[in-house]
Amino acid sequence: MKITETVKQLIIINVLFFIGTMALGNFSSYNPAFRIFALYYPEDQSFQFWQLLTHMFMHGGYMHILFNMFALYSFGSALEHFWGGKKFLFFYISCGLGAALLHTGINYIQIHSLLDSVSTLGLSKADLHLVLNMDYKSLFDASGHMIEGPIKAVLDRAHCNQEQFGILTEAAAISQGTVVGASGAIYGLLTAFAFMFPNAELGIMFIPIPIKAKYFVPGILAVDLFLGFKGSSLFGSGGTGIAHFAHIGGALTGYLMMLYWKKNQFNQNRWN
Repeated sequence: MKITETVKQLIIINVLFFIGTMALGNFSSYNPAFRIFALYYPEDQSFQFWQLLTHMFMHGGYMHILFNMFALYSFGSALEHFWGGKKFLFFYISCGLGAALLHTGINYIQIHSLLDSVSTLGLSKADLHLVLNMDYKSLFDASGHMIEGPIKAVLDRAHCNQEQFGILTEAAAISQGTVVGASGAIYGLLTAFAFMFPNAELGIMFIPIPIKAKYFVPGILAVDLFLGFKGSSLFGSGGTGIAHFAHIGGALTGYLMMLYWKKNQFNQNRWN
């Protein structure tokens, strides 16, 4: 199918973000582009409200953007052809936002569950903010001893032991993690495609037999969820073992929107 206009513009924006990111350094949180445009946890000092949108156009490597843009072209063009550009863009952005919100919600639950387990330390809100934003690479000297400073003062005052410090470290690692990629929005497109064309036959590189969309999409979601718990993913970055919830969030948002539109006989004219 010929690429549609909105899909083409989205691919161009993603590619421009990718080239700009490469020009500024490697694909890590030390890259200025990641600091500005990747999605940080809301309680992290690097969080900015626009990251809820801009993280959808950032990617963490060549395969990441290649798979996402191929899926955007393959499924997005078919959907835009039937919906039109405005409705398609609304759906795409909504799925990306839904993905970000579910991922952030899961992070909130995990972080505060960890912090609750060390509540006996009696850390204040300011102490927790300091601990969750600490730079662990500069926390210890060459001999492995903690350097004197605000973090050490807080931990010493709370009589923090090694096990409790490990829990705080885990909570901080989640808090300081970033999310990038169009994967959440892409999963929303996959869900919508299966909803609209359930009997369309789809193929995947390592499966030689075409599979109907109504089986393909739930299957790929199940596999991605399984791989996500193991620390990997089919589409996008799942290295933390957590980002897969963004994919599920995008698919869930897409599914709920499709149900709503079908139930309410969505008025196509409002998008013209």
